[in-house]
Amino acid sequence: MKNYYLLLALGAVLLIGGCKKSNTEPDFHYEYFAMEEGRYVIYDVMSIVHDDGGLIQHDTTYSQLKTIWKGEYIDNEGRPARELWRYTRDSVTEPWVLQDVWTGVIDGIRAELIEENQRVVKLVFAPTLQKIWDANAYNQDEELECFYRDIHSDTSMNGISFDPTVTVEIKSKNSLIDSVHFYEVYSEDIGLVYNHKRDVHFQYNSFTGTWFLNEGTELYYDYVSSGVE
Repeated sequence: MKNYYLLLALGAVLLIGGCKKSNTEPDFHYEYFAMEEGRYVIYDVMSIVHDDGGLIQHDTTYSQLKTIWKGEYIDNEGRPARELWRYTRDSVTEPWVLQDVWTGVIDGIRAELIEENQRVVKLVFAPTLQKIWDANAYNQDEELECFYRDIHSDTSMNGISFDPTVTVEIKSKNSLIDSVHFYEVYSEDIGLVYNHKRDVHFQYNSFTGTWFLNEGTELYYDYVSSGVE
């Protein structure tokens, strides 16, 4: 009889524990697309234009970009959204100048950014290595398949540590004539901390027997600082 009551008590404990677990809210990790009002991030930006036939064959420019989330409003689809104001300057000694205004929204499991009137799916929640999505599912551009290359990892860039982060692989193509690689890194409670876009093309020089960089573009955002204002 004692064993019977012991088993009954044990079963009750397991049942209660199972109920508690089933009632636990799943963690979607929306913080990777940190949209807190006043949240800003500053980046160092490097842009390179390659043109072997141009006056400047490899034209490199440096600037800074500051993004800041503004107050919430309801968009034309009835969803809570925020404007993302984007400021630029050529050097740290110059004032910020408003460049453009984008719009961000989290719609269910999708984080969307309307950039230059193009609606792009940046992240899909919750991040897993199995998730694949089309970044251009809601615009007219060709399909752009994205996936998480890395999730919830420690990342160090330029001496700054971020924990945790996710890395979104956007586009990759490598051959003798093409080198294309787009990816982004997001950190929890900050948002985008690194942007890598390299799209360059090579040509063969039959006289020297070598390949050379003929044309293309490169764009990199490197995190500088962030906060709330």
